[in-house]
Parts: sequence; C-alpha cells; structure tokens
Amino acid sequence: MTDEMLQQWVERVSLQFFGRPFIHKATFNGRLKATGGRYFTKSHNIEISPHQLAAFGEEETEKIIKHELCHYHLHLMRRGYRHRDADFKLLLKQVGGSRYCRTLPEREERRRLPYKYKLVCRNCGMEYLRKRKVDPAKYVCGKCRGKLLIKSLDIPDRP
Repeated sequence: MTDEMLQQWVERVSLQFFGRPFIHKATFNGRLKATGGRYFTKSHNIEISPHQLAAFGEEETEKIIKHELCHYHLHLMRRGYRHRDADFKLLLKQVGGSRYCRTLPEREERRRLPYKYKLVCRNCGMEYLRKRKVDPAKYVCGKCRGKLLIKSLDIPDRP
C-alpha cells in the first residue's frame, strides 16, 4: 500500500466515522515498531506503522487510524485529545478504535527470550535474572545492600 492509498483511506474513515474531513497528511513510517501510529500536534499529520498492516491486516490498521483520528479531531476542536482525557476515551469507544495496538510478532519473540545473565549478591546470595548485561558496580542488592557479582548463563541455541 502506498502513502497515497493510505491518505485516501484516512480521509474516507474520517468522513465515515467522524463526519469531518481530514485535511492534513497521512503517511507510513517504517521506523514505528513499538507503536501503531502517531499524531503530531504541531503539523496535525498522522503516521501509521506499515508493520501493523503487514502483520495484522486492514481491520487492525483501521482501528489504529481511528485512534489517531480521535487525537486529530479532538485537538482541532480544542477538547481533551490525550489518552487520559474523558473526551478521548468516549470518542474512541464510539468510533470503535483500539486503545492499544497489538505487539508485532518479532517484538513478541524478543520479549520472551530467556535470561542471559544472573546478578548474585556477595553478601546474602540473592539472585536477580537479567536479559541484558549490566554493570554490577552501579547496583546493590535490594535485600541487604550488598555488592553484586554478574554471571553469564549458558543458554542453548534455538533451532
């Protein structure tokens, strides 16, 4: 799908569900991986993640478009456009937008990776599992305030 097709899609959803035109720019941004879309308050433009479209299809992407359009229309009407505002929550529910986007499969896989490191307290033996390597000199044990020692865990490679 091209940016022009996305622009037409956003304009169509805006008129159909909000009864108001979308007169700014909507584009895809391939760098968006942890979020489904963004609304810019200064330029009023919207960016949508193409990864969400590829992974979950048009139905989920349309919910993301509705979410961003809620920010857009409420901001232009000078009403509560932030996630915590009652106006935003109510409009989002009325149009059927999603509150949160789904996690991309490759990010979900990364989240489930096993622990690679273990911090061990030299004083009381308390263990803290970590996925990333940290400098043990910067931390102390949460139980006894003792010094920590880092150990690497041997993890077999995945098939």
